[in-house]
Amino acid sequence: MTMVGLFWITEDCVYVGSEPTGTAPGARLTEDGVEILGLGQGGRSWTWDEITGLDVRDVAVRSAARRLASMAFDSVLVLITGDGELPPAFTVRVETEHEGAVEANVLAAVTGGIHTPDEYALSRTLLTRLADGTTPVGELTDWRRDEPDDVAPTRDQRLALLRQWTAASV
Repeated sequence: MTMVGLFWITEDCVYVGSEPTGTAPGARLTEDGVEILGLGQGGRSWTWDEITGLDVRDVAVRSAARRLASMAFDSVLVLITGDGELPPAFTVRVETEHEGAVEANVLAAVTGGIHTPDEYALSRTLLTRLADGTTPVGELTDWRRDEPDDVAPTRDQRLALLRQWTAASV
């Protein structure tokens, strides 16, 4: 599993945010469609033919320097208080033909829950391309299958992947 932008990519599927465990909230993207997971919001799914749009809201976005400062502050706060929190949540918005907009919470997978402006913009573009079929989920999962399990891509490599997956070749 690897985090690229807002996506947690496994060999079988892509999660927006972190991969949920137990009753935690989440959104899973597969080659068949989108499924909302988690207690109180799970059990809903749509095929790609039913989806007219995907987007996110409430994502923490800061410059790389501000992200680092926020993470350092949070670490010191946890050290002093001993009070760790769940990862921050954000909202996934699924636009469907028949149901309109459906919103679900997901948990951030990136440390501190903060993304850079580039990651955020490219991730939103990729969500649009996944929804309209110009970038299939299989392209992301195929990449993951070809990568070694114990190697995580660097920040520059993650941005390059997002740029590749959002390229305008249709």
